[in-house]
Amino acid sequence: MIEKLRPARMQIETTVLMSRQGESHPTELVDISATGALLRRPLGWTGDADQGWVLDMIFGNNLHIHLEAIVARVSDHHIGFSYSRIPEDKQAPLWNLLGGYADILEYWKES
Repeated sequence: MIEKLRPARMQIETTVLMSRQGESHPTELVDISATGALLRRPLGWTGDADQGWVLDMIFGNNLHIHLEAIVARVSDHHIGFSYSRIPEDKQAPLWNLLGGYADILEYWKES
């Protein structure tokens, strides 16, 4: 196994709507970082790596983050996304949500 650094991931659960070309799937956020998000894989989802999706994440009553992301990896239970476009008006709310996690790197093992 190779140990690498990645942006720290904040574990937080919330509802996410992922949509692409008229297809949409409600799911849940597992964790989020400054560069991407890990979602529970919806039942019946048949997407692939490198596909572009729009993610709508709702945090509490007053924070809605809408951004574009690319599928980075897929497992039986999760989909890992890398952000491809964060609208300018959503950048500060995302960094504020992440707090200290936005600036921290953590070790992880790649198999």
